[in-house]
Amino acid sequence: MSTTRHLVNRQRRLATVAAERAAAPERRPAAPGEPDDAPDVRDVPVGEDAGAAEAADGRDAGAAEAADADGRDAGAADGPDGARERKAPRTTGLRDRLPAALCALTVLLGAFAAWAFGSANDLRDDPSRQNTALTDIARTSEVKGQIADAVGAVFSYNYASPGRSDQAAAGHLVGRAVQQHKDMLAQVRAQGQKQKLVLTTTVTDSGVELLDGDRARLLIFADQSNTRTGASDETTYAAAMFAVDAVRRGSTWRISSIDTFTR
Repeated sequence: MSTTRHLVNRQRRLATVAAERAAAPERRPAAPGEPDDAPDVRDVPVGEDAGAAEAADGRDAGAAEAADADGRDAGAADGPDGARERKAPRTTGLRDRLPAALCALTVLLGAFAAWAFGSANDLRDDPSRQNTALTDIARTSEVKGQIADAVGAVFSYNYASPGRSDQAAAGHLVGRAVQQHKDMLAQVRAQGQKQKLVLTTTVTDSGVELLDGDRARLLIFADQSNTRTGASDETTYAAAMFAVDAVRRGSTWRISSIDTFTR
């Protein structure tokens, strides 16, 4: 394609040079005293015109070939068989990545919310978080003192005044502890009048295992003495350890359950 264009340009330039020579005026004779050295257009060799034309044609051909090369490169790049992948604008890539980033952020936030909710439930369910036995000193001292007096009262018995034991049970026991106390003292009551029994229980130490609002659990250490005052006085001593659950009713702590660890 470049060679054909080169030939066409050469023919055009040769035709132009020929037309200029034909149109040039005839050379007049030199005037007397005028040097006869003015060049005539017709005297210019055709070869020089052809060389100039060819040089111009060469430049035109080089430019044409460069243009053709660019055209071929562009055609190879943009043609249907070799279409090059155009680089997408930066904003387009950002729009493509934004939904994925938002989705990932949503998943992370959802996971964090689930973890936080579970952790909060664990903290609420953890007894150590609810137990104020070591932090609420006043309430701890209150429940220890009242339950120690209640244990001494309900687990003491005197055959001469059995009604006092019943009054103590009615004032210090609630819930399951009422029946448990009856079962534990049933044998003492049955033998009390006959053997003239006197049972005395004294709390030597106690510890608050759990204190949660109006509920508490205590570990009790007590000494018991059992005296028979019949024909011959006989006293036996024993140590006892058990746990009690307590509830607060108004301003009074009451025993709601007794655990003797004999399951």
